[in-house]
Amino acid sequence: MPRSGDHARNRSPSTWAASYHELRTRPLESLDPSDLERLAVAAYLIGDDAQSAVAWEAAHRRHAEAGDPAEAARCSFWLAFSLMMGGQMAQAGGWFSRTEALIEEGPPCRASGYLLIPNLLQALDAGDPSTARALAMQVAALAREFADPDLGAFACLGEGQALIALDQLPEGIARLDEAMLAVSTGEVGPVVSGVVYCAVILECLQVFDLQRAAEWTKALHAWCEDQPELVPYRGQCLVHRSQLQQADGAWQEAVTTIESACRRLSEPPHPALGLAHYQEAELHRLLGAFDHATDAYRRASAHGQETMPGLALLAFDRGDVDAAAAGIRRALDETAHRTQRPPLLAAAVDILRACGDIAGARMAADELVEIAGNSTSAVLHAMASQAAGAVALSDGDPATALSRLRNARSAWTRLQMPHEAARTAMLVGLGCAALGDRTSAEVELENARLTFETLGAQPDLDRLQSLRTRAGLGSGAAPEHSGPGELSARELEVLAHVARGETNREIAAALIISQHTVGRHLENIFTKLGVSGRAAATAYAYEHNLL
Repeated sequence: MPRSGDHARNRSPSTWAASYHELRTRPLESLDPSDLERLAVAAYLIGDDAQSAVAWEAAHRRHAEAGDPAEAARCSFWLAFSLMMGGQMAQAGGWFSRTEALIEEGPPCRASGYLLIPNLLQALDAGDPSTARALAMQVAALAREFADPDLGAFACLGEGQALIALDQLPEGIARLDEAMLAVSTGEVGPVVSGVVYCAVILECLQVFDLQRAAEWTKALHAWCEDQPELVPYRGQCLVHRSQLQQADGAWQEAVTTIESACRRLSEPPHPALGLAHYQEAELHRLLGAFDHATDAYRRASAHGQETMPGLALLAFDRGDVDAAAAGIRRALDETAHRTQRPPLLAAAVDILRACGDIAGARMAADELVEIAGNSTSAVLHAMASQAAGAVALSDGDPATALSRLRNARSAWTRLQMPHEAARTAMLVGLGCAALGDRTSAEVELENARLTFETLGAQPDLDRLQSLRTRAGLGSGAAPEHSGPGELSARELEVLAHVARGETNREIAAALIISQHTVGRHLENIFTKLGVSGRAAATAYAYEHNLL
């Protein structure tokens, strides 16, 4: 005879809504514990969190009254877990404490394993993966003892996350795949299936295993589509889809997807809402909608999401290289774990090169190369090759730069990531120009321009034009570090405001132009004067009587 709770695993997904509508019309006192648990799960899956909590509490009480503390504890755990997933941490803590009180004097039970999961998550969040792994192994032992697939899936997931945090990437990924196998074969209940799907995809994205992330995102999307009234995981699924659409170059689709994700995750606020707003901000930044990006980064931060390197890259795109450098240096100083550093290091290479800190850029590139060397991720290897090539350009070694940049571009092309391929092609063009091969340089830069136009990457188009000017390429282009007389009237006007210490926002208001336009003017000014920031431009202006 199935144990209480196993019905939740065996029921067909298409019946959740029917179960909910049937059971919620009946008085709770008329439902047996099995029906109460079925109502709790069904209500959670279709988004009625209040009804789910009521049903879990009723099931908990019914088991307690029947003298079954182990099953009462299991129900109180699921109530606490659903409250935690909804961000109601105080109430969740109270129910976790009640669960612990129910089982502390009795023999080990299924709930003993479930109650280790919050501690496991806390250890991961605190940067203690060794403790997290030990807890996961205890959970796994209890899952085997009580033949509980849901508990086993949690154990695999937790151990995989801990192993990745311990820099044992192949072993960690293998454990995540094991958890996903249990999900895909239907061994695991729907609540745990959704948790595992979302967690595994997020881990894959964080270790730059985009192919695996795409495979599991497709599976999660199909799983959600098979359950049209499913609510809890649809929003986070959409965040992951948007991230992968961005990588594929489908930026407008990615914008539409993330807008839908933000709406789904907002009411009530979901723990993934901060990540959704960060993705929203990234897309706005790439498309040149800088004010919208600023607002979205602010919303991401308000919901607990780290906003680096995006916020530093936004300052960089706006022409405030000094602010970008300060931000990225601070983020690198505060980020110790290797798996979290690659995006920061890649951004640091671009930003520090622009502000003249070639030694800092070289250190960032070298660390990225080292991290990639210990990884099987094709994305990380491409990032490292691109960073090393960019630094070699700054070091005046275009031959070495081209070798590394061509490797990077080939990798981006194989990965079907057009934006990264175009950004690398832009650097290849500069390398060719430095070797006097203007024909090849023009071909590379034109290919990059066409991709940027297709994507709608306005900041990259603006940057490309500035680089063409510096390299003396293209119609009407001027050689690098051209004289101050070539500043336009508007650029001289912007420079005067910069010399008075005004911000981009203040300059935009004074000249009745957008902040994006101010940033573009500043980038052109810095390029033409051959300086790296506002202070240097101001000094140059006074030295050469431009003000």
